[in-house]
Amino acid sequence: MAANHTRVPVRLIVFILFWYVLLLPCSSQSDVKVGANPWREIIRSRRQVCVDGTYEHEGRTCCLCAAGQYLEKHCSSSPDDRVCEHCQTGTYNSNPNNFESCRPCTSCSHPNANLEVAEPCTIARDTKCRCKESHYCTSNTGSCTICHPCRVCSTKIKEPCTATNDTVCDKPEGTPTTAIVVSVLVLIVVLAAVGVAVFIWKKKKAAKQPQTSSTTPDNGNQADVEMQLLNDIEPLLPKIAEQLEWKDVEHLAMQSGMLSAAIQSCMLDYPNDSQEQTLQLLKKWVDTQGRKASNKLVQNLRDSRKIAKAERIQDILCGKNLTG
Repeated sequence: MAANHTRVPVRLIVFILFWYVLLLPCSSQSDVKVGANPWREIIRSRRQVCVDGTYEHEGRTCCLCAAGQYLEKHCSSSPDDRVCEHCQTGTYNSNPNNFESCRPCTSCSHPNANLEVAEPCTIARDTKCRCKESHYCTSNTGSCTICHPCRVCSTKIKEPCTATNDTVCDKPEGTPTTAIVVSVLVLIVVLAAVGVAVFIWKKKKAAKQPQTSSTTPDNGNQADVEMQLLNDIEPLLPKIAEQLEWKDVEHLAMQSGMLSAAIQSCMLDYPNDSQEQTLQLLKKWVDTQGRKASNKLVQNLRDSRKIAKAERIQDILCGKNLTG
Protein backbone atom coordinates (compact mmCIF):
# COMPACT_ATOMS: atom_id res chain seq x y z
CA MET A 1 0.00 0.00 0.00
CA ALA A 2 2.89 2.35 0.66
CA ALA A 3 4.14 1.82 -2.86
CA ASN A 4 0.71 2.61 -4.37
CA HIS A 5 0.45 5.84 -2.38
CA THR A 6 3.79 7.07 -3.77
CA ARG A 7 2.83 6.34 -7.44
CA VAL A 8 -0.35 8.42 -7.51
CA PRO A 9 1.30 11.84 -7.13
CA VAL A 10 3.86 11.00 -9.83
CA ARG A 11 1.16 10.05 -12.34
CA LEU A 12 -0.80 13.13 -11.46
CA ILE A 13 2.24 15.37 -11.99
CA VAL A 14 3.00 13.73 -15.38
CA PHE A 15 -0.64 14.13 -16.44
CA ILE A 16 -0.69 17.85 -15.51
CA LEU A 17 2.63 18.53 -17.32
CA PHE A 18 1.38 16.72 -20.45
CA TRP A 19 -1.72 18.90 -20.71
CA TYR A 20 0.27 22.03 -19.84
CA VAL A 21 2.70 21.40 -22.68
CA LEU A 22 -0.15 20.49 -25.01
CA LEU A 23 -2.22 23.60 -24.33
CA LEU A 24 0.62 26.16 -23.97
CA PRO A 25 1.50 26.45 -27.72
CA CYS A 26 -2.17 26.77 -28.59
CA SER A 27 -2.63 29.71 -26.21
CA SER A 28 0.52 31.46 -27.46
CA GLN A 29 -0.36 31.28 -31.16
CA SER A 30 -2.48 34.34 -31.91
CA ASP A 31 -3.39 33.11 -35.39
CA VAL A 32 -4.64 29.60 -34.41
CA LYS A 33 -8.37 29.21 -35.09
CA VAL A 34 -10.75 28.27 -32.28
CA GLY A 35 -11.40 24.53 -32.25
CA ALA A 36 -8.48 23.72 -34.56
CA ASN A 37 -5.98 20.99 -33.81
CA PRO A 38 -3.10 22.85 -32.02
CA TRP A 39 -0.36 20.47 -33.20
CA ARG A 40 -1.49 20.68 -36.83
CA GLU A 41 -1.55 24.49 -36.66
CA ILE A 42 1.93 24.61 -35.10
CA ILE A 43 3.39 22.32 -37.81
CA ARG A 44 1.58 24.34 -40.48
CA SER A 45 2.93 27.67 -39.13
CA ARG A 46 6.47 26.31 -39.01
CA ARG A 47 6.23 25.23 -42.63
CA GLN A 48 5.24 28.76 -43.51
CA VAL A 49 8.42 30.38 -42.17
CA CYS A 50 9.76 32.73 -44.91
CA VAL A 51 13.48 32.07 -45.34
CA ASP A 52 14.15 35.27 -47.33
CA GLY A 53 11.86 37.60 -45.38
CA THR A 54 8.34 38.91 -45.93
CA TYR A 55 6.42 41.83 -47.41
CA GLU A 56 2.89 43.17 -47.02
CA HIS A 57 0.28 43.00 -49.78
CA GLU A 58 -3.38 44.02 -49.34
CA GLY A 59 -3.26 43.29 -45.62
CA ARG A 60 -1.57 39.89 -46.01
CA THR A 61 2.01 38.92 -45.17
CA CYS A 62 3.72 37.15 -48.10
CA CYS A 63 7.14 35.54 -48.45
CA LEU A 64 9.71 37.34 -50.59
CA CYS A 65 11.12 35.66 -53.70
CA ALA A 66 14.74 34.54 -53.51
CA ALA A 67 17.64 36.25 -55.29
CA GLY A 68 17.64 35.34 -58.97
CA GLN A 69 13.83 35.29 -59.07
CA TYR A 70 10.96 37.74 -59.57
CA LEU A 71 7.37 37.77 -58.30
CA GLU A 72 4.83 36.31 -60.69
CA LYS A 73 1.81 36.25 -58.33
CA HIS A 74 1.15 37.49 -54.77
CA CYS A 75 0.17 35.08 -52.00
CA SER A 76 -3.54 34.48 -51.41
CA SER A 77 -4.17 32.03 -48.54
CA SER A 78 -0.74 31.47 -46.94
CA PRO A 79 2.53 33.46 -46.94
CA ASP A 80 4.43 30.89 -49.02
CA ASP A 81 1.88 30.31 -51.80
CA ARG A 82 3.10 33.31 -53.81
CA VAL A 83 4.46 32.34 -57.24
CA CYS A 84 8.10 33.15 -58.13
CA GLU A 85 9.86 32.68 -61.48
CA HIS A 86 13.56 32.61 -62.34
CA CYS A 87 15.04 35.62 -64.15
CA GLN A 88 15.56 35.28 -67.88
CA THR A 89 19.02 35.23 -69.45
CA GLY A 90 20.45 38.75 -69.51
CA THR A 91 18.56 39.87 -66.41
CA TYR A 92 19.11 39.52 -62.65
CA ASN A 93 17.87 40.28 -59.13
CA SER A 94 20.69 40.26 -56.60
CA ASN A 95 18.55 40.26 -53.40
CA PRO A 96 15.33 38.71 -52.07
CA ASN A 97 12.51 40.80 -53.51
CA ASN A 98 8.91 41.23 -54.55
CA PHE A 99 9.75 42.87 -57.89
CA GLU A 100 7.53 42.02 -60.83
CA SER A 101 10.51 41.86 -63.20
CA CYS A 102 14.30 41.44 -63.20
CA ARG A 103 16.86 44.14 -63.88
CA PRO A 104 18.80 44.10 -67.19
CA CYS A 105 22.46 43.11 -66.89
CA THR A 106 25.07 45.86 -67.30
CA SER A 107 26.94 45.86 -70.63
CA CYS A 108 30.72 46.30 -70.73
CA SER A 109 30.83 46.82 -74.51
CA HIS A 110 30.09 50.54 -74.82
CA PRO A 111 32.07 52.04 -77.73
CA ASN A 112 35.26 53.87 -76.66
CA ALA A 113 34.62 52.94 -72.99
CA ASN A 114 37.62 50.55 -72.97
CA LEU A 115 35.88 48.05 -70.66
CA GLU A 116 35.83 44.26 -70.55
CA VAL A 117 33.88 41.67 -68.54
CA ALA A 118 35.49 40.74 -65.21
CA GLU A 119 32.62 38.54 -63.97
CA PRO A 120 29.69 37.61 -66.24
CA CYS A 121 26.11 38.34 -65.27
CA THR A 122 24.07 35.61 -63.56
CA ILE A 123 20.43 35.62 -62.53
CA ALA A 124 21.52 36.57 -58.98
CA ARG A 125 24.41 38.97 -59.76
CA ASP A 126 25.03 41.84 -62.18
CA THR A 127 27.94 41.96 -64.60
CA LYS A 128 31.22 43.25 -63.19
CA CYS A 129 33.28 45.30 -65.64
CA ARG A 130 36.95 46.23 -65.49
CA CYS A 131 39.33 48.34 -67.55
CA LYS A 132 41.08 46.73 -70.48
CA GLU A 133 44.83 46.22 -70.30
CA SER A 134 46.83 49.49 -70.33
CA HIS A 135 43.77 51.50 -69.26
CA TYR A 136 42.66 52.93 -65.92
CA CYS A 137 39.68 54.53 -64.18
CA THR A 138 39.67 56.86 -61.16
CA SER A 139 36.07 56.25 -60.04
CA ASN A 140 35.60 56.42 -56.26
CA THR A 141 32.56 54.12 -56.39
CA GLY A 142 34.44 51.15 -57.84
CA SER A 143 32.14 51.07 -60.87
CA CYS A 144 33.67 52.63 -63.99
CA THR A 145 31.73 53.73 -67.07
CA ILE A 146 34.80 54.77 -69.09
CA CYS A 147 38.52 53.96 -68.84
CA HIS A 148 41.41 56.12 -70.07
CA PRO A 149 44.62 55.00 -71.82
CA CYS A 150 47.65 54.82 -69.52
CA ARG A 151 50.38 57.44 -70.03
CA VAL A 152 53.47 56.28 -71.93
CA CYS A 153 56.66 57.61 -70.28
CA SER A 154 59.61 58.85 -72.31
CA THR A 155 61.74 58.34 -69.19
CA LYS A 156 61.78 55.73 -66.44
CA ILE A 157 58.46 54.69 -64.88
CA LYS A 158 58.16 55.73 -61.24
CA GLU A 159 54.81 54.05 -60.62
CA PRO A 160 53.24 51.68 -63.18
CA CYS A 161 49.70 52.09 -64.41
CA THR A 162 47.02 50.18 -62.47
CA ALA A 163 43.28 49.73 -62.88
CA THR A 164 42.68 52.82 -60.73
CA ASN A 165 45.76 55.03 -61.29
CA ASP A 166 47.62 56.40 -64.29
CA THR A 167 51.32 55.86 -64.90
CA VAL A 168 53.66 58.13 -62.94
CA CYS A 169 56.78 59.00 -64.93
CA ASP A 170 60.14 59.67 -63.29
CA LYS A 171 61.87 63.00 -63.91
CA PRO A 172 64.93 62.88 -66.16
CA GLU A 173 68.16 62.91 -64.18
CA GLY A 174 69.82 66.28 -63.87
CA THR A 175 66.72 68.34 -64.66
CA PRO A 176 67.36 71.92 -63.45
CA THR A 177 64.01 72.28 -61.64
CA THR A 178 64.80 75.70 -60.13
CA ALA A 179 65.99 77.10 -63.45
CA ILE A 180 62.80 75.91 -65.18
CA VAL A 181 60.57 77.49 -62.53
CA VAL A 182 62.45 80.80 -62.75
CA SER A 183 62.28 80.75 -66.56
CA VAL A 184 58.52 80.12 -66.48
CA LEU A 185 57.96 82.96 -64.02
CA VAL A 186 60.02 85.36 -66.14
CA LEU A 187 58.08 84.31 -69.26
CA ILE A 188 54.76 84.92 -67.47
CA VAL A 189 55.88 88.41 -66.37
CA VAL A 190 57.01 89.26 -69.92
CA LEU A 191 53.75 88.01 -71.46
CA ALA A 192 51.74 89.96 -68.89
CA ALA A 193 53.68 93.15 -69.70
CA VAL A 194 53.13 92.61 -73.42
CA GLY A 195 49.42 91.99 -72.81
CA VAL A 196 49.07 95.22 -70.80
CA ALA A 197 50.91 97.17 -73.50
CA VAL A 198 48.66 95.77 -76.25
CA PHE A 199 45.55 96.52 -74.19
CA ILE A 200 46.61 100.15 -73.65
CA TRP A 201 47.47 100.54 -77.36
CA LYS A 202 44.08 99.17 -78.45
CA LYS A 203 42.28 101.40 -75.96
CA LYS A 204 44.04 104.50 -77.26
CA LYS A 205 43.34 103.46 -80.84
CA ALA A 206 39.64 102.90 -80.10
CA ALA A 207 39.44 106.31 -78.42
CA LYS A 208 40.65 108.01 -81.59
CA GLN A 209 38.06 106.27 -83.81
CA PRO A 210 34.52 107.71 -84.04
CA GLN A 211 31.99 105.71 -82.08
CA THR A 212 29.23 103.97 -84.03
CA SER A 213 25.83 103.09 -82.70
CA SER A 214 25.14 99.50 -81.80
CA THR A 215 22.53 98.07 -84.18
CA THR A 216 20.97 94.68 -84.47
CA PRO A 217 22.81 92.58 -87.11
CA ASP A 218 20.74 91.87 -90.20
CA ASN A 219 23.32 90.14 -92.44
CA GLY A 220 25.78 87.24 -92.15
CA ASN A 221 29.22 88.90 -92.40
CA GLN A 222 32.09 88.77 -89.87
CA ALA A 223 31.35 92.30 -88.59
CA ASP A 224 27.97 91.08 -87.32
CA VAL A 225 29.59 88.20 -85.47
CA GLU A 226 32.11 90.53 -83.80
CA MET A 227 29.37 92.79 -82.39
CA GLN A 228 29.06 93.12 -78.64
CA LEU A 229 27.77 89.74 -77.47
CA LEU A 230 27.53 88.41 -73.96
CA ASN A 231 30.90 87.23 -72.66
CA ASP A 232 29.30 84.91 -70.10
CA ILE A 233 26.94 82.62 -72.02
CA GLU A 234 26.59 80.00 -69.29
CA PRO A 235 23.00 81.00 -68.30
CA LEU A 236 21.95 80.86 -71.97
CA LEU A 237 23.36 77.41 -72.75
CA PRO A 238 20.04 75.51 -72.29
CA LYS A 239 18.29 77.83 -74.80
CA ILE A 240 21.23 77.62 -77.21
CA ALA A 241 21.31 73.81 -76.97
CA GLU A 242 17.64 73.68 -78.01
CA GLN A 243 18.61 75.27 -81.35
CA LEU A 244 21.40 72.73 -82.00
CA GLU A 245 21.76 69.06 -82.71
CA TRP A 246 24.33 66.60 -81.40
CA LYS A 247 26.17 66.67 -84.77
CA ASP A 248 26.58 70.45 -84.57
CA VAL A 249 28.21 70.43 -81.13
CA GLU A 250 30.25 67.28 -81.89
CA HIS A 251 31.70 69.07 -84.94
CA LEU A 252 32.59 72.07 -82.74
CA ALA A 253 34.28 69.89 -80.14
CA MET A 254 36.31 67.90 -82.68
CA GLN A 255 37.48 71.07 -84.44
CA SER A 256 38.68 72.52 -81.13
CA GLY A 257 40.78 69.42 -80.42
CA MET A 258 38.63 67.97 -77.62
CA LEU A 259 39.48 64.34 -76.81
CA SER A 260 37.20 61.67 -78.25
CA ALA A 261 36.82 60.10 -74.80
CA ALA A 262 35.49 63.37 -73.38
CA ILE A 263 32.97 63.65 -76.24
CA GLN A 264 31.80 60.06 -75.90
CA SER A 265 31.41 60.36 -72.12
CA CYS A 266 28.52 62.79 -72.68
CA MET A 267 26.71 60.10 -74.67
CA LEU A 268 27.43 57.39 -72.11
CA ASP A 269 26.26 59.52 -69.17
CA TYR A 270 22.89 60.28 -70.82
CA PRO A 271 22.28 57.30 -73.18
CA ASN A 272 18.60 57.98 -73.88
CA ASP A 273 18.48 61.79 -73.83
CA SER A 274 19.98 63.40 -76.97
CA GLN A 275 19.03 66.91 -75.80
CA GLU A 276 20.92 66.46 -72.51
CA GLN A 277 23.89 64.95 -74.39
CA THR A 278 24.02 68.05 -76.61
CA LEU A 279 23.77 70.43 -73.63
CA GLN A 280 26.52 68.69 -71.60
CA LEU A 281 28.94 68.59 -74.57
CA LEU A 282 28.20 72.27 -75.30
CA LYS A 283 29.09 73.14 -71.68
CA LYS A 284 32.40 71.28 -71.97
CA TRP A 285 33.18 73.05 -75.24
CA VAL A 286 32.42 76.50 -73.76
CA ASP A 287 34.73 75.76 -70.83
CA THR A 288 37.60 75.16 -73.27
CA GLN A 289 36.95 78.33 -75.31
CA GLY A 290 36.63 80.96 -72.60
CA ARG A 291 35.29 84.48 -73.24
CA LYS A 292 35.17 84.22 -77.05
CA ALA A 293 32.99 81.11 -77.07
CA SER A 294 29.91 83.03 -78.29
CA ASN A 295 31.66 84.51 -81.34
CA LYS A 296 33.31 81.20 -82.21
CA LEU A 297 30.00 79.35 -81.98
CA VAL A 298 28.15 81.75 -84.29
CA GLN A 299 31.05 81.98 -86.76
CA ASN A 300 31.46 78.19 -86.89
CA LEU A 301 27.78 77.75 -87.76
CA ARG A 302 28.07 80.40 -90.50
CA ASP A 303 31.17 78.68 -91.92
CA SER A 304 29.23 75.40 -91.95
CA ARG A 305 26.43 77.14 -93.96
CA LYS A 306 23.97 76.79 -91.07
CA ILE A 307 22.93 80.42 -91.33
CA ALA A 308 19.45 80.02 -89.79
CA LYS A 309 20.84 78.38 -86.66
CA ALA A 310 23.58 80.99 -86.42
CA GLU A 311 21.03 83.83 -86.55
CA ARG A 312 18.75 82.24 -83.93
CA ILE A 313 21.66 81.72 -81.54
CA GLN A 314 22.90 85.27 -82.22
CA ASP A 315 19.43 86.57 -81.29
CA ILE A 316 19.62 84.63 -78.00
CA LEU A 317 23.06 86.07 -77.27
CA CYS A 318 21.77 89.58 -78.00
CA GLY A 319 18.91 89.14 -75.52
CA LYS A 320 16.05 88.57 -77.95
CA ASN A 321 13.19 86.23 -77.00
CA LEU A 322 12.60 83.44 -79.49
CA THR A 323 9.01 82.31 -79.80
CA GLY A 324 9.50 79.43 -82.22
